[in-house]
Amino acid sequence: MAIRIIVKEPDEVLHKKAKEVTKITPNVQKLLDDMADTMYDADGVGLAAPQVGILKRLIVVDAGDEHGLIKMINPEILESEGEQFGPEGCLSIPGWNGDVRRAEQVKVKGLDREGNELIVIATGLLSRAFQHEIDHLNGVLFTDVAERVYEFDPNRPPRRELENR
Repeated sequence: MAIRIIVKEPDEVLHKKAKEVTKITPNVQKLLDDMADTMYDADGVGLAAPQVGILKRLIVVDAGDEHGLIKMINPEILESEGEQFGPEGCLSIPGWNGDVRRAEQVKVKGLDREGNELIVIATGLLSRAFQHEIDHLNGVLFTDVAERVYEFDPNRPPRRELENR
């Protein structure tokens, strides 16, 4: 397993739609493993393949809850309900956060790394992470859907908002 380079905004790959994975190969499995290592190395909660420069519908998420690490191929949201509103950041847009409205709960279906159907009902942070990462697969960044985007430094209050999003 290896740490991959995380692509940063304004790289064009972040704005493109990822392609469905039609065959699960050892290379796809290795990419999922590398993505998990990369996410943990960067202290992230999720990572999508486009964030490492690969336009495939692959995500990894770990919200630090009872679900643990989830590696998912071709994820799709089947159902959503409720609403949560709060700050979001992104490993591809360091130093910025945004206030984003998301569903409180989602039901997500995809395949695990072995090709078995995987269905997860996620709430709270895990729900937010799934929605954020699936947005990446569609070329959508949190800055595209945020109601407010602002510089973020954990050691002090926001300094300024992002202009001309």
